[in-house]
Amino acid sequence: MLLSVVIPVYNEKETLFTIIERVLRAPIELERELVLVDDFSTDGTRDLYAELPTRFPDASIRVFRHERNQGKGAALRTGFAEVTGDIVLIQDADLEYSPEDYPRLLGPILDGRADVVYGSRFAGGQEHRVLYFWHSVGNRFLTLFSNMMTDLNLTDMETCYKVFRAEVIRGIRIRSDRFGVEPEMTAKIARGRWRIYEVGISYSGRSYEEGKKITWKDGVKAIFSIIRFALAD
Repeated sequence: MLLSVVIPVYNEKETLFTIIERVLRAPIELERELVLVDDFSTDGTRDLYAELPTRFPDASIRVFRHERNQGKGAALRTGFAEVTGDIVLIQDADLEYSPEDYPRLLGPILDGRADVVYGSRFAGGQEHRVLYFWHSVGNRFLTLFSNMMTDLNLTDMETCYKVFRAEVIRGIRIRSDRFGVEPEMTAKIARGRWRIYEVGISYSGRSYEEGKKITWKDGVKAIFSIIRFALAD
């Protein structure tokens, strides 16, 4: 069985090699392919891709480049179109999410219970970095609002860690270019009646000084995305 790890990349020169190393070291038995989608990085990240065959000679790594910045949703759309695995996992490149959690994330799919697994920062007893109160309030509100519109009972709709059987990815079409992709995927998964599980994960959030990119404006846009995709295909 093959695991496809889709990694959207935007200005992650300092973390790119580290996240690839961590994904390749993740304690799972599955073969894995890494599908990197660079969303027009401008910090020198794109210069590093030429080093990948030398640094990771035994790994299956493919890189796709956007010629203009389009957003995380567009990067995922590109990556989903290129995966060849039986299971697809989304991995951010910024080190906030740890591949050490892969066994927990993959378990419900591998044992046949789930079609989709969300890794929740707010469920379970896993460690997490203490940062912004209002940011966590915003995340919880968006999850609550999404749950009201989809009739799910998730604790963390906005999480990066979403894992799918490949059939699920082939069954939904992503339209959002930016962070609206999270509520869009959730609404379409709910509509498809897929079996969804949620597991607790660790989380090492970045501060804005360290490069965190999501702001309150993205939260406002997410509200409109929740409404839009709950009411339409």
